[in-house]
Amino acid sequence: MNAPLVLGIESSCDETGVGIVRGRELLASEVASSVDLHARFGGVVPEVASRAHLEAIAPALRRAVDKAGIDLADIDAVAVTAGPGLMGSLVVGLAAAKALSAALGKPLYGLNHLVGHVVVDVLEHGPLTTPCLALLVSGGHTNLLLVRDITGDITEIGTTIDDAAGEAYDKVARLLGLPYPGGPVIDAAASRGDPRAIAFPRGLTSRRDLERHRFDFSFSGLKTAVARWVETRLRDGLPVPVDDVAASFQEAVADVLTAKTVDAALHFGVPDVLLGGGVAANSRLRGLLEERCQAAGLVLRRPRPGLCTDNGAMIAVLGAEAVMAGRAPSDLSIGADSGMPVTTVIA
Repeated sequence: MNAPLVLGIESSCDETGVGIVRGRELLASEVASSVDLHARFGGVVPEVASRAHLEAIAPALRRAVDKAGIDLADIDAVAVTAGPGLMGSLVVGLAAAKALSAALGKPLYGLNHLVGHVVVDVLEHGPLTTPCLALLVSGGHTNLLLVRDITGDITEIGTTIDDAAGEAYDKVARLLGLPYPGGPVIDAAASRGDPRAIAFPRGLTSRRDLERHRFDFSFSGLKTAVARWVETRLRDGLPVPVDDVAASFQEAVADVLTAKTVDAALHFGVPDVLLGGGVAANSRLRGLLEERCQAAGLVLRRPRPGLCTDNGAMIAVLGAEAVMAGRAPSDLSIGADSGMPVTTVIA
């Protein structure tokens, strides 16, 4: 079939995204972030996020349509994040998408936010080679996924058993007196520090842990180790070398993520590795994963940093993939699913 023109809406957390694609061609991606509203609280406040989506979604839609140079009546489908995410935030995007679907008489696709992070790379590097292994790293999720079909056959082979990587970044930034969100500021501080200065632990990498949790992750112990190290320095009246702590912490995170990803790809005999999610913009994670994939003879795909964070383009292109695969659309009665499993692509 001809490349479908799809409009995508993303509102799972603190960014309101509207994207428009024609097949795998990106026509527009508009994002309105409410991160500044949450910064003083040190994390996302659900009610504040919901209200911000209500204010931002209509202007973002208008900007995206204008930038794409299309008429809404010309779109072939409306795609929207149905989960996972903050319930109130999801409801705002779903309501807007349902209204557009009903008013325009176009099919609605309620989609998985996490799978959107995986598929967004096709906007830069073309169709996915399947099967592939995806490392998905964001503020709330850390997963290893075996992808055989991006629209309907995804197996979770590893996940975090406590804190997600992005969550650990935010908590460590708070310990070091750095602003929210923690990912960018830790990355910046780490660039000035020594990653070998402090030997922080690598979670779930002991022989016993690998027997039970070979492809799983844990960052709670790492966060606690950083906290204790900082507390000890302060108790002894010593300065805290923020840059060295940040670099050593980041090295521990990147080391575990990349080692387990390469191990999983080799174990399952999958030659292609894909990196996605907000933390995929992290410079050390991107660089170390590239080094280790090259050494193991694996092909690494990673979208540019601007497409790693939440955006409507990833939902639009996942919708386009669903249309091109002949997947049935969602019913207008679908609701938001804050705990939608990553193996569910279309609600």
